[in-house]
Amino acid sequence: MEIPKSFPPFSLARLLRTVFEPQPGERIAILIDLADPADMKDFAFLGNPALTIQRHAHDVFYRGLREGVLKELDLKGGEMFAYRITGGSNLDLPDEAIDAAGASLSLQRDVYPRYDIILCISTFSATAPLTAFAKRFGFRGATLHGLNDTILRTGLAVDYNSVSREAEKLRLGLTRADHVEIDFEVAEVRHTLRLILNGQEAQKSHGLCRGKIADVANLPAGEVYFVPGGAEGEFPMKYEDGTIGLMRVAGGRIVGATLISGNEAVIRQHRERLSADPVTGELGELGFGTQRLPWAGRDIQDEKVLGTVHVATGRSDHLGGHLTPDKFTEASHATHDDILFAPHKTPEIRVPEVRMYRGGKTHVLMRDYEPAEYLRAILEA
Repeated sequence: MEIPKSFPPFSLARLLRTVFEPQPGERIAILIDLADPADMKDFAFLGNPALTIQRHAHDVFYRGLREGVLKELDLKGGEMFAYRITGGSNLDLPDEAIDAAGASLSLQRDVYPRYDIILCISTFSATAPLTAFAKRFGFRGATLHGLNDTILRTGLAVDYNSVSREAEKLRLGLTRADHVEIDFEVAEVRHTLRLILNGQEAQKSHGLCRGKIADVANLPAGEVYFVPGGAEGEFPMKYEDGTIGLMRVAGGRIVGATLISGNEAVIRQHRERLSADPVTGELGELGFGTQRLPWAGRDIQDEKVLGTVHVATGRSDHLGGHLTPDKFTEASHATHDDILFAPHKTPEIRVPEVRMYRGGKTHVLMRDYEPAEYLRAILEA
């Protein structure tokens, strides 16, 4: 896969204009997450060099709005608020937020109803809870968790009109699939995961969030995805410490995990969690990247790279699935966790082939993290 040698300079005005098509007078706000939201007062968090995501939120987005973009796009507001870090991907957001003056506010009373566009630039993804609030309060938004320099220079500098067109090509090429099979090879043993799609319409994350439809874009965007109706088989998973386990899947969810390499205690803890709260293992997403981008070291961008595939466990209501936070035994378990397979992140795991079955025909989609002939023909059409 050839990656462009250069990208246009990042422009906040261009990004907001393309993604939202904001109307004159609309109000915009920024949310960040902090271990201690009180550090939002007078932007005290800027004194902590470890908070690079939040600094980008301030230096690029907050200052960008205040120093010209609000006027250029005829927008109002531009305030920043901090909530307490959730500690997990797509966990429900706390309601309390602190503003730059140190005042304690309610997101549901003082923020969501007062703004038309909300940008959430955070450590952990807030796409699921913010999507639910967008539909309830009527705003549009974007989640940009894990923001770093590479994402700013590449994934947020692209033309999202073009991203949307490319994603639609691939969506049409994958939609109404009966099922998809992914072959994995690890430690010289091959395993296959079958995801049952039942002819559903494929969906796309394409970065455009315009008009009166209350919704939230996940940026960088560029993905075609499904909410599986079921799943069977096996797949390897790499944990944060490098441990690799083999997941056994039945009835649409992970029902067992065994050690391939690494720390047995990590596998044991996972099995205990699956036993205590079985829905944490439900496979709630199958996704394919659509963009030609460099690796950013953050899944938010890397899962959007053409040639990657990911599945996700847990919460799926923001994707049109049935798994809502109330289905979990504990609120802290209600995460949506992407499991990304990409050559830089999971070099120990080969993906020799990904196949789609549709209407009695079989199409090879990927081989060894590269789009196969079927996908290349769609993109070149």
